[in-house]
Amino acid sequence: MKSLKVVFLGTPEFAKTSLEAIHQSHHEVVGVVTVADKASGRGQKINQSPVKIFAAENNIPVFQPEKLRNSEFLEELRKLDADVFVVVAFRMMPKVLFEMPKMGTFNLHASLLPDYRGAAPINYAVINGEEKTGATTFFINEKIDEGNILLQEEIPVLEDENAGSLHDRLMEMGAKLVVKTLDGLAENSIVERPQPEVEHPKNAYKIFKEDTRIDFSKTSKEVHQFILGMSPYPAAFTTLKIGEEEKGLKIYAGKFELSNEEKPVGSLQISKNDFKIFTKDGIYFPLELQLEGKKRMNVKDFLNGFRNFDEIKMA
Repeated sequence: MKSLKVVFLGTPEFAKTSLEAIHQSHHEVVGVVTVADKASGRGQKINQSPVKIFAAENNIPVFQPEKLRNSEFLEELRKLDADVFVVVAFRMMPKVLFEMPKMGTFNLHASLLPDYRGAAPINYAVINGEEKTGATTFFINEKIDEGNILLQEEIPVLEDENAGSLHDRLMEMGAKLVVKTLDGLAENSIVERPQPEVEHPKNAYKIFKEDTRIDFSKTSKEVHQFILGMSPYPAAFTTLKIGEEEKGLKIYAGKFELSNEEKPVGSLQISKNDFKIFTKDGIYFPLELQLEGKKRMNVKDFLNGFRNFDEIKMA
């Protein structure tokens, strides 16, 4: 089978898994483009992206341009004479970059396009209670996540699965799909097809802090799926009032039951064995949580930290 020369563009762990799969295949990774190193944390330690670390360990040339239109950077990439660029979890690319390789540039997206275009497809598939999702490889054009589809594969969303677990399964499946796409392009066996026209495709907009607040006026099932879809990152939260102090409470996991108890939506019932939050049609029981300033813990340990439950209210 024909071997393709590939430039890989990506940053996080999700991307690194695809890079690793290409590197282990018969295709050749001739260069990697990733984000610039960043100082973070208390000690301002310099952090390198998982993609850069893997490339450096395997002696693959790494490029970290501040600007993707930088002429020196573009010239260096041209010299690599790649057949195709592969993009996984990277940033918006200018036309001058994605049109450079002779076969074009394709992207791996963690949804069944055209649904869930955008930055957070895995979170929203869980939040919306989808029974299936998947991954798509498609040629990049000037519109976000709207290019012609190359390959697509489905995966079931498991009951009570959170975004973290689904992320990891899609990461592995997506890496195989990337290699399969490269094989198909090398053999000229893939027929690209336009994305289906859908009047109202489901969106996966970027998630901001204010989007992660839990709305207990929704049904118990919706609350449950929202918390799973935000877990473990960015994490769904609510605010408690403990005495006179307000503190954020992240909830990572729980269970729910339907109930006819007519309690105000969002009100609490707490004892040393139980933490109940009332919803539109029942009760949500947080099982894993993290109070602001504390570490993540199970509900039993959380409740053991209080003597007076009457002082805890929903803010």
